[in-house]
Amino acid sequence: MEWHIIKLQETRSTNTYLDSIDTECPQQEGCVVTTHTQSAGRGQRGNSWEAEPGKNLTFSYLLRPEGVAPQEQFILSQAVSLAVVDVLSRYAQGFSVKWPNDIYYHDSKIAGILIEHNLSGMSISRTIVGIGLNINQQQFISDAPNPISLQQITGREYDLDAMLAEVLEATTIRYAQCVGDRKQLQLDYAAALYRKDGFYPYRDAQGEFMATIREVQPDGYLVLCDTEGRVRQYAFKEVAFII
Repeated sequence: MEWHIIKLQETRSTNTYLDSIDTECPQQEGCVVTTHTQSAGRGQRGNSWEAEPGKNLTFSYLLRPEGVAPQEQFILSQAVSLAVVDVLSRYAQGFSVKWPNDIYYHDSKIAGILIEHNLSGMSISRTIVGIGLNINQQQFISDAPNPISLQQITGREYDLDAMLAEVLEATTIRYAQCVGDRKQLQLDYAAALYRKDGFYPYRDAQGEFMATIREVQPDGYLVLCDTEGRVRQYAFKEVAFII
């Protein structure tokens, strides 16, 4: 994978910017848009993403996953999230993937990932991956419940360009597994899951309950087993972790 990086001083959203330029003039796979200031970063469920200008990584990149069918798209989420964990784990221990693809340090969120696919017939014509990764921010002022940065964890300041290069390099390796060693990718994802062992509180449309993670299926469904032995299966947004 060859990465071509476009650096912006400010934009509302790197996902939106990349979508716009690719729609106007198709970009090559590996196009990366990163910005010093993101004024309207988007997260899952329509949430905003707090990022102090010049302190964190806010970037998006373009994939054209020809070897991944639409019904297999969750493998891309696994690869993207594991690449971030791979890099962070070089600096501290305790990182995990909170299903489907939030990155946590113990019970605090260090990165959010937004993946948007364009489908064309029976194939994925384009995938835009947006990542907000807290690196050097020391104070968070939004009402986000549990943010943390790498500097808060280690006490060190990091070069953002170098960190971006590391994430992209790790992504190249994990992305190759999407059409290669998928089994290992899925095993690594299962091993990296947040709260993968033991019973924890969850909430669905019927209320709160205690459960343990049984598996994450290849199509991305989360399978839980509650304290009464009942198996519960959820698509994204159908269940929430209580932290």
